[in-house]
Amino acid sequence: MAAQLIESNKQGAKIFYEDEICRQKIIDLLVAHRLPSGLIPLKDVTEFGYNKSTGFFWAKQKNKIEHKFHAIGKSPTYEQDLSAFVEEGKMKKITGVKGKELMISFNIVEFSVDEKNHEKLNFVTAVGVKKVFPFSAFELQK
Repeated sequence: MAAQLIESNKQGAKIFYEDEICRQKIIDLLVAHRLPSGLIPLKDVTEFGYNKSTGFFWAKQKNKIEHKFHAIGKSPTYEQDLSAFVEEGKMKKITGVKGKELMISFNIVEFSVDEKNHEKLNFVTAVGVKKVFPFSAFELQK
């Protein structure tokens, strides 16, 4: 599914291939859309693309990773291929991100800044489960 979305959105996209540049472009994209700078903490990124006209982005990394967000005690998994549509304060139709609750993995399909409290970030799974966490828990430490 992600591969088809990537192919259909490549035309007109800006594509980057070096790990350091790709990770910085991911951070820049998040910040530009009022999302936390550390929300997508990928490693060894081999490709990042963003189609501004559709809002679609994708990232490819060498291996699947698990990242611990210490402030909330959660460790989502980021697959080798990740994609989503991004708009101000929201990322939707996400592929490649999974969260775990009570030993069960759920695909996370949407992140959004809470409309009433901009200090909160909403997460929605494919089965409709919603969790709310502090926005600050996903910011990069300076």
